[in-house]
Amino acid sequence: MKKFNPNKNIIITLILVIVVVSVISITAARRANSEKTNLAQSVANDSVSIVDRVISAPVKFVENAFSNVQNLFVTYSENERLKNKIDSYDELAQKTKNQEREIKKLQSELKLNETLTDFEKVSANVITRSPDAWQDMLVIDKGSKDGLKVNMAVMSQKGLVGRIVEVNLTSAKVELLTSANQNSDHFPVRISGEDGETFGLLRNYDEKTGTLIVNQLTGEKKLNAGDVVQTSGLGGNSPADLPVGTVVDFKSDDYGLDKQVYVKPYTDMYDMSVVTVVKRAAGDSE
Repeated sequence: MKKFNPNKNIIITLILVIVVVSVISITAARRANSEKTNLAQSVANDSVSIVDRVISAPVKFVENAFSNVQNLFVTYSENERLKNKIDSYDELAQKTKNQEREIKKLQSELKLNETLTDFEKVSANVITRSPDAWQDMLVIDKGSKDGLKVNMAVMSQKGLVGRIVEVNLTSAKVELLTSANQNSDHFPVRISGEDGETFGLLRNYDEKTGTLIVNQLTGEKKLNAGDVVQTSGLGGNSPADLPVGTVVDFKSDDYGLDKQVYVKPYTDMYDMSVVTVVKRAAGDSE
C-alpha cells in the first residue's frame, strides 16, 4: 500500500498557489495595457470567483442565521415591552374609570348637601356593608364623637337611604330602607300631588321591582305616577322634607283594605360609598 506523504502535497499546493498568483499578476499587467480580456485571464477570473463564492457562501449563511436569531430576540423583547405597556394601559384605564365613578358619587353627594342647607349634617364614608335575608346594614366611619345619635336619618346621592340604629365612638351602623326587619322604626312620609298631600308610612321594600312601599295612607287624595315623596317629620324621629323618591305605581294590598304606593327611590340602594347623616334641622336644639 502506498504511503501518504503530506510534505509532497504541501509542496504541490504551494506551487499551484504561486502559479495562480503569477497568472493573476501577469493578466492584471496585460489588462492595464489592453482592454480585451484573453482566455487565460478569463479562466483565472472565473476560478477566483468560484472559489470566492464557495468560501463566502457558508460565511454569509452563518451571518444571515445570526442576524435572523438576533432579530427574533429583538422582536420578542419588543413584544414583551408592548404587552407590558398594554397591560399598564388597561390598568390605568380601569383606575381612571373607578376614579371617575367616585368623582360622580362625590359630586352627587355635594349636590345633595347643597339642597340640605336647612339641616345640620355630617358626611361619612361607608366602611362595610353586610346584607342578608333579615336586614341590610352599612357601617360608616363617623360616630358619637361627631355628634351622631340613634334614629338620625341617613341620605346618599339624591335621597333617603335609612337611619342610624347603633352608634360607637368612631363608627355607626345604618339600617337601610331595604331592610326586612319588621321591628324597625319606619319613616312617616308625605306624598305631594296635584290634588294635595297624602300621608303614609314607609315600611317595606319590594326587591323584585326595586321600589319602596308606602301604606297606612290618610285621606282620599288622587295619586299619580311622578308624585314626589318626602319625609313628613311626623313622629319626631326624622326631619321633614327629606327627599325619598317618586310614585311609580299604586294598588290595594292583599286584603283589599289598604292602598299600597310603590315609590322609586332617588338613590341606588346597592351602590353607596359616601353618605350624609342629617343630625337635625338648622336651629333645632339638642
